[in-house]
Amino acid sequence: MRVISTIQFGKALADETRQKIMALCCCQQLSVSAIAEALGVSQPTISHHLKILKSAGLVRAEREGREVFYTLNQELLAQACCNVAESFAPDHRVSLVE
Repeated sequence: MRVISTIQFGKALADETRQKIMALCCCQQLSVSAIAEALGVSQPTISHHLKILKSAGLVRAEREGREVFYTLNQELLAQACCNVAESFAPDHRVSLVE
């Protein structure tokens, strides 16, 4: 599994629009246009934020024909949260239940 740095994770989460995108893509695959419509934000803005989230590994992209659908990478998100907890509270071990 890919590991995301605490800094990259924090930067990816630092924007409210990216947090909203992550919430929308949590349990479903959505296209850029569907995300833009749901949030009332332009497609170029959504594409910019998705690029950051994808670079961090927090969203997965799957091409179907001419469209790309995005979904939240829940496993990496959970691992990144654990890494943050371990970085700032090393005396309290956090583990993922598989």
